[in-house]
Amino acid sequence: MGWQRKILRVDLSAGTAVAEPLNMEWANAYLGERGLASKYLWENMDPAADAMGPDNVLIFATGPLTGTMSSTSGRYAVVTKGPLTNAIACSNSGGKFGAELKYAGYDLLLIHGRAPTPVYLHIVDDRVEIRSAQALWGQTVWDTEGWLKSHHQDTRLKVASIGVAGERGVYYACVVNDLHRAAGRSGVGAVMGSKNLKAIAVRGNLGVQVDQPERFMAAVRDTHKMLAESAGRKELTECGTDAMIDSMQAFGGLPTRNFQEVQFEGADKLNPEAMTEVRPNGHRNLLTNKACFGCTIACGRIAHIDKTHFTIVNRPQYWHASGGLEYETAFAFGPVVGVDDIDALTFAGYLMNEHGMDPISFGVTLAAAMELYELGVITDADTDGVALNFGNAEALTVMAEKTGKYEGFGQILGLGSKRMCERYGRPELSMSVKGQEFAGYDSRALQGMGLGYATSNRGACHLRHDAFAEDMEDQSGAGKAKPIKVSQDKTAMIDSTGLCLFTSAAWDVPEFQRQIDAACEGDWPESRLWEIGERIWNLERRFNLAAGLTAADDTLPPRMLEDPAPSGTAEGKVCQLDRMLPEYYELRGWTRDGLPSHETLQRLGLEESKA
Repeated sequence: MGWQRKILRVDLSAGTAVAEPLNMEWANAYLGERGLASKYLWENMDPAADAMGPDNVLIFATGPLTGTMSSTSGRYAVVTKGPLTNAIACSNSGGKFGAELKYAGYDLLLIHGRAPTPVYLHIVDDRVEIRSAQALWGQTVWDTEGWLKSHHQDTRLKVASIGVAGERGVYYACVVNDLHRAAGRSGVGAVMGSKNLKAIAVRGNLGVQVDQPERFMAAVRDTHKMLAESAGRKELTECGTDAMIDSMQAFGGLPTRNFQEVQFEGADKLNPEAMTEVRPNGHRNLLTNKACFGCTIACGRIAHIDKTHFTIVNRPQYWHASGGLEYETAFAFGPVVGVDDIDALTFAGYLMNEHGMDPISFGVTLAAAMELYELGVITDADTDGVALNFGNAEALTVMAEKTGKYEGFGQILGLGSKRMCERYGRPELSMSVKGQEFAGYDSRALQGMGLGYATSNRGACHLRHDAFAEDMEDQSGAGKAKPIKVSQDKTAMIDSTGLCLFTSAAWDVPEFQRQIDAACEGDWPESRLWEIGERIWNLERRFNLAAGLTAADDTLPPRMLEDPAPSGTAEGKVCQLDRMLPEYYELRGWTRDGLPSHETLQRLGLEESKA
């Protein structure tokens, strides 16, 4: 129970789609979503394969709690080898698509090969069709979803698709579902495009059964109540994640102008108060908040742009509401590129959703390009005549659109900051780990974040651990390895349930354990969930090592290690990664070279060869 016990294996090269039983031995060892998909990826491809080649496998995965009465049960993950990093990629999304895939009867969707011409998948329960997408190729995510619902005369169809960015191989293209929810990081949309797969349209009419319904509903009632009463949940509901912009500004951890600075003079123009401010003409940026499937938090923002703003004054196609600013989009289009125009930021966010791109990687890549421009390394001749100065709101919006359409200098930005900076001979200006760009936290101010960035299996990521409290209480770097390791294991487990990480604003492992234990067959003590999280982390590490990554990739840009923070609570400090990393390896049961020891692999059941 919990699982549907069925997967769908699609071979685009052969044009086949076949259902098969879920491997329950793997499900019991890896739970679902992130963990289970990582196991299927490991067993179904050579990690050394080209991420953009037909031998890469693209997996859409739900968890055992996806589609249930648990709060935030709409999550799904896209797992593959990421082209941005050449490492394992797991990109998580909300909205309604994940629950619909589960209701169609599938725990996982495995996609092999490459279609000879553009196609999309149409799934209605056990009826699966691989259909021509020639009419959709070259279309935006928004137009694609509308066309599919109209063509199939089904407004309840749930769609996950890519835009031109995914079709043309922008290295951080994402998969967008429900118009403005996204599996956003590591370039999973580029992998989808490399397979000539434009979209997946799904309709499910099946339910989800749990093992012990009465126990499960009791656990759901209790955990819903905990969320409702939680101060963290209330802040997410009222302010969204953008509340972090004030916290990081005060703390001195807000990356500004490509991480050259850690505080932004325009932060108060981009915070939650700025989003709700009513202007003299009556316009207010934020319209309302919005929840994903089954969510009782509703952290999502729905916003619109002042019709007099330069971005849309003559473009009525954008005179509508769409996804508003969350912290990472606000950081990526604001402080890190020096822009404080909230409508320009909102428009750039629209373009990310419309064309299917990761806002973090785009913003940090543009910031690196702006630094290159101000240093004179690139000129107007390179940038299509656009002045890429920090603070140029027009440059932000023009380049967002060029990249989404894969035009001009947007093709260079589409490489990501690592490849772009290497192209211009200044690799040190890329604020990335393993090729994936930093999120909105400076790792000189947040030492544990630096360790988390460096060791994250999917490249720099703020969602692969949860040690913010420890980071803000102590900036010495001492004792950070343990909370990073522990929270990495915990988030790997949570990512495998089918629920959202934001529930941890109120819940800890016991709350997840109660729901899993009642939903799934067998006994699921907390110790088992902790072990599953650790097993997932080590399996991902094995994939990366087999793909060619080494301990040398567990590092940070020179700016974080050599240039002291210029202001804030960490003024004068650098990230003490050299102090934290050896302790982390030891706690993980890895060698000094970052290799999981035989004892660690044996304890976690990972020493066996592939099936």
